[in-house]
Amino acid sequence: MSHPSLGRGSNVADDDIDDDEQYHTAPGEVDDELDPDYDHDDDEPEEEEEEEEEEEEEEEEDDDDDSDGQEGNFFIDIGGRMLALTLPQLHALISREDPSIFGPPGRTRPRTPPDPDRFPKVPSEKGTELMDSGLFGVTPAAVPSSTKYSSPQAEVALRLLDRELGLRDPIDQRMDQRILAQTMIPSDPADMLIRFPQSVYSGQFSDDGNFFYAVGKDFKVRMYDTSNPYNWRYYKTARFPFGQWTLSDASLSPDNRWLAITSLLPHVCLAPTDPNDSGDPYTLDLSNTGLTGREQGAYWRDARHFAIFSVRYSGDSRELVAGTNRNSVIVYDIESRTVLHNVVGHNDDVNAVCFADKSSPHILYSGSDDTTIKVWDRRSMADRRAAGAFVGHIEGLTYIDSKNDGRYLLSNGKDHSMKLWDLRMAMSEPDFSSKDPTRCTRNRTTDYRWTELRDDDWFPHPHDNSVVTFRGHRVTRTLIRCHFSPPGSTNSRYVYSGSFDGKVYIWNLDATLAGTIDVGAESQRILGRANARPSPPYRHLRDHGYTAACIREAHWHPKAPMVVASAWGGDNTDSGFCSVHSFNDGLEDEGIEMGRLLNERLEPSQPAEYDTESEEEEDDDDDYEA
Repeated sequence: MSHPSLGRGSNVADDDIDDDEQYHTAPGEVDDELDPDYDHDDDEPEEEEEEEEEEEEEEEEDDDDDSDGQEGNFFIDIGGRMLALTLPQLHALISREDPSIFGPPGRTRPRTPPDPDRFPKVPSEKGTELMDSGLFGVTPAAVPSSTKYSSPQAEVALRLLDRELGLRDPIDQRMDQRILAQTMIPSDPADMLIRFPQSVYSGQFSDDGNFFYAVGKDFKVRMYDTSNPYNWRYYKTARFPFGQWTLSDASLSPDNRWLAITSLLPHVCLAPTDPNDSGDPYTLDLSNTGLTGREQGAYWRDARHFAIFSVRYSGDSRELVAGTNRNSVIVYDIESRTVLHNVVGHNDDVNAVCFADKSSPHILYSGSDDTTIKVWDRRSMADRRAAGAFVGHIEGLTYIDSKNDGRYLLSNGKDHSMKLWDLRMAMSEPDFSSKDPTRCTRNRTTDYRWTELRDDDWFPHPHDNSVVTFRGHRVTRTLIRCHFSPPGSTNSRYVYSGSFDGKVYIWNLDATLAGTIDVGAESQRILGRANARPSPPYRHLRDHGYTAACIREAHWHPKAPMVVASAWGGDNTDSGFCSVHSFNDGLEDEGIEMGRLLNERLEPSQPAEYDTESEEEEDDDDDYEA
């Protein structure tokens, strides 16, 4: 099959795409080179006139393109020819999805349908064994009961009644308490929605639940007192003084005194969480150049510059581990302000790092766009060799989270899969080198910022050493995060993740779906109520899906049945919010008003800025800026 070629100014329709071999000679005409009686000299003036007419037509076509505001050309290689297309032509070409254009050169064949049974089985047998083992919550069947519950709300009420009446022995009461904790899954209706001027990239509670911080694209981290999870108090904002593009991550020290903040720079800012400390953050230089901010000069583009995508505190608050776009893992000593290790251990960006156990700084993990997770032993990192590896994702890693027991690890991938790993099943470094498990994923080029992996393109990794695979959410456009549910408020029963479709997905360990929180729909309800009279720019954004929420991270309160979803979207393409959802067994009960709309200082929020008449007259460029 020959590849179609497009001339400049054509309309990219089926009738306008002509093969080069058929274009020059129209039906019924004779090529002059094939006619022996053809006299070239007699028609020279006519040829010149025809050339002039063609030039005038080309100029008119160019003028038409200019008048439509499409003067910029896009160049595309089709069938070995470099052609210039206008923007409408490019859109039309993309919408064709012609395999002869986008497929490999040569004749294309019908694609064999993928095996429908290739996806992991649900429920997972290994996951069921973990649920029954007691490591991840209590199986209700283990607690004998003659009562059949009609709903989770009824189960909670009746178990509480049994406890108050003392109808169970002490052992069963403790089991009931654990089952109660894991039964209370937060619901869709939001307690409150905190609106931010720009996207929220991360939001987490402290280990004791007394602290929550929200990381924004505007280089600010807002801090909140959540010692009473149902009565938040704002008390401080920390700012990265010389950030680039956005804040990429933040990590709270185990003693809650310092917040390590990173941007797309080789520096970490340590901001004090004390509300009475208003000083600038301390700056740590992980590049060892001794330069920060504008002092970097031109060096920011040389080999010493890199971006930090992920940072984590060690359990003793003495060290930081960071993942960079230089394919490296950095271990940094805070007290001496020196880099202890800088190991290039991956073949692509390191998007996520974490320690295996907060009580020990020796074992740490790194997840990369090369689709692998590496296990590192601090005591042997000097030889720059990993202690082990996990393989199973077929696209890059977006986040990893440890259960903090030195054994289990959770990861999110751009292949729309979340995986549970067991450190005892890690692939050894010699096996990793000999088997070359990344061979089947090395040449995959899906850019999840613009396109997403289709289910038809998903395949099981031949060397997958994960324990359980969880699917159903969408990991697209940004580094969406996942977590283990906390032991205090959920009895460690679940794993959960944000999603590009605006939901929080909560799974049992056997890969069955325990529940979802539709944050996107609830945020649209609350914001739509505030924007009762939306302006034309807001309506345009809303009607074209630009206000849809993308849940970048969800985080469960360690002591209360509450989840906070940190999201992009809301009022426009660049806004963000944190949506607070708790377990509600009766929405009509008296209490704090549900669905409150607040600003970043927890003050009642005014309707969206697009509602005022003065801002309706502003330039569209401001309204649609991404």
